[in-house]
Amino acid sequence: MTDGCSCQNGTYTAMSNEINPNSSPTVETLSESTTESFGEMLAQFEQSHSHKAEGGAKQLEGVVVSVDAESVYLDIGFKAEGILPRSAFENGAEGITAGDKFPVSVKGRNLEGYYELSRFRVTQPTDWSSLEEAFAQKSAVVGIVTGVVKGGLTVDVGVRAFMPASRSGVRDAAEMEKLVGQEIACRITKLDVTEEDVVVDRRAVLEEQALSLEQDRYSELKEGDLVSGQVRSLATYGAFVDLGGIDGLLHVSDISWSRVNSPEEVLSVGQQLQLKVLKVDAESRRISLGLKQLQPEPWDSVAEKYKTGQRTTGAVTRLMDFGAFVELEPGIEGLIHVSEMSWVKKVRKPSDILKPGDTVDAIVLSVSAGERRISLGLKQALGDPWAEALQKFPVGSSIEGPVTKLMKFGAFVQIGEGVEGLVHVSEISAEKHIDHPQDVLRAGQIVKAQVLAVDTEKRQIKLSIKQLVPTSLGEYLEEHKEGDVVSGRVVKQSAESATIELGDGIRVLCRTAANASSAPENKSDAGVDLSALTSMLKARWKGGAAPAGKQPEPLGEGQIRSFRIVKLDRATEKIELELA
Repeated sequence: MTDGCSCQNGTYTAMSNEINPNSSPTVETLSESTTESFGEMLAQFEQSHSHKAEGGAKQLEGVVVSVDAESVYLDIGFKAEGILPRSAFENGAEGITAGDKFPVSVKGRNLEGYYELSRFRVTQPTDWSSLEEAFAQKSAVVGIVTGVVKGGLTVDVGVRAFMPASRSGVRDAAEMEKLVGQEIACRITKLDVTEEDVVVDRRAVLEEQALSLEQDRYSELKEGDLVSGQVRSLATYGAFVDLGGIDGLLHVSDISWSRVNSPEEVLSVGQQLQLKVLKVDAESRRISLGLKQLQPEPWDSVAEKYKTGQRTTGAVTRLMDFGAFVELEPGIEGLIHVSEMSWVKKVRKPSDILKPGDTVDAIVLSVSAGERRISLGLKQALGDPWAEALQKFPVGSSIEGPVTKLMKFGAFVQIGEGVEGLVHVSEISAEKHIDHPQDVLRAGQIVKAQVLAVDTEKRQIKLSIKQLVPTSLGEYLEEHKEGDVVSGRVVKQSAESATIELGDGIRVLCRTAANASSAPENKSDAGVDLSALTSMLKARWKGGAAPAGKQPEPLGEGQIRSFRIVKLDRATEKIELELA
């Protein structure tokens, strides 16, 4: 038999050219030349079969099975899994987890049995015709970076091609050096078969890859999804979060249930976050994210936690013209209206008594969980001063305090913390008529007054200044009593009565006899010197009445006579006289 090689049951054997007729055929050791021939055959078989792309350039859906430090493994529906380097994904595959899906194409199969994948439908050029086809269809091709040259890189795409540095997808020379030896996907931008001039572009493919990734992510995300991402940048209105190739906006109002003035207060660049997708707008390429939505809504339990009349404590967060907002707990704010801030004075703006950051005690006035409103009272926490006004300021008592404001009808006087009384214009002076309180009083002036009346329901106290000012009539009433005989001068006379002056500014009526008016005029009295008469009156007022005559003489104007007090009423300040 001639030399040969046969294959039985998958085993290659070499046949000897010499046969021993007395023995059965044996399998001899492969010669060195035969082994070399077999090695070449095996290599050719491995090259033609092991690396052949079962899927060719067909686009497949890969489902992530696992991720390790260098690679991402995907199920592509074949018996073996596919593999992609982490560099094929944005941010080195950060955030990619099992179950994520990506469109891929098979490039070949490596020696470990995994299918080598590409994120794009790419082909491996084998000749000039396949290059021309890829150039005409503007499809991506696979190449290996072979070196760094002036102005760019050399790439083996079946033939030697040039890639400009600006189209390499990297930013500096150091990164270009790292590309050497790597397999890349690129697009042919220039092809001259005659001159064997080929120019390729990797950056365009990377941009398409990023765009495709974005589109996939937008189509995958939906409202209500929980996602993880990394804070990429901060702005005054929120934070931009990288969700793995696309950015979402976490607005400042969605960071926390409590008020956040600036994202920098609670977030930092590079921070990993678990977020909820609030809205996805693929057309405008916008994704709204929420962080606080992963926490319970605090207003849901407000009705049970806060009751009308309850005392609570909080911090002032901001001031408005109409009041101050107070944070009672994270996400729950109440409003102290400007009218509920003080019993003592009318507060025109909250900043007069409060500032942001102040801790205050307040009383819950009302709760509306549906409208997310809690009304608070600051002055109520201090106690209502009118509740004990009647006990503190009884009628007839004297008070002292500053004039707070002047009105046409009277003056308001502060008589206690949160309590004011009104002195009517008629109760300011007993000596003269006053048209306007500002004629005799000024704001801030300390005055004394007597309490005339107290109405706690209407929150009104009537005061009088003139009641506490001593008068000559008051002194006269205190010094005399009914039955006393006093001296007085007749200043006016009529048929039935006479006006008698008992002292400076003290004039009273005295009933006279019917014939008093017909009495002859006392000429001698008419010529009495008034200055001497005044001195005589003073002496008689102090010393008592002159001795009584035998028979009372008729009254005449200008006479100084003795009279008896028949009635004296200190309450009404009235005196009645008769001739003594």
